[in-house]
Amino acid sequence: MYVAVIGGQVCSPEEERIAYEVGLHLAKSGAVLVCGGLGGVMEAACKGAKEAGGVTIGILPGPFRSDANPYVDYAIATDMGQARNAIIIRTVDAVVAVGGEYGTLSEIALALKMGKRVVAISSWEIRRRGVPDDRILNADDAAAAVKMAVGQ
Repeated sequence: MYVAVIGGQVCSPEEERIAYEVGLHLAKSGAVLVCGGLGGVMEAACKGAKEAGGVTIGILPGPFRSDANPYVDYAIATDMGQARNAIIIRTVDAVVAVGGEYGTLSEIALALKMGKRVVAISSWEIRRRGVPDDRILNADDAAAAVKMAVGQ
């Protein structure tokens, strides 16, 4: 199973800790971690996955594989900027969002549009006419988020 970990390139220490734990649990579950390949939440998640023996893929916004964080096993340079978000989401079976900015919001929207499972930890809440979108599953911690994402 391929699972995206999405979130801000700049994140709080708490979001960094959570992302690291998500990566750790994904690797332990046997999932491949896919992300945007840069810093912040992406780097923390990749670090957690690598420390647990997992595999990581970074789908980068720029033209250089060398821009990937040091915990990315397979770097894919797209030179597509934020448009690479569509590739990240199309590639995966599920998404775990940790915090995040508007790029994260765009990935959540794409995942919902593509029918992917979305799990959020302290991330975006989406409402339509005041009603929360119940397709976004909210998790209290990294272990619960990964269980939801991989369908356990």
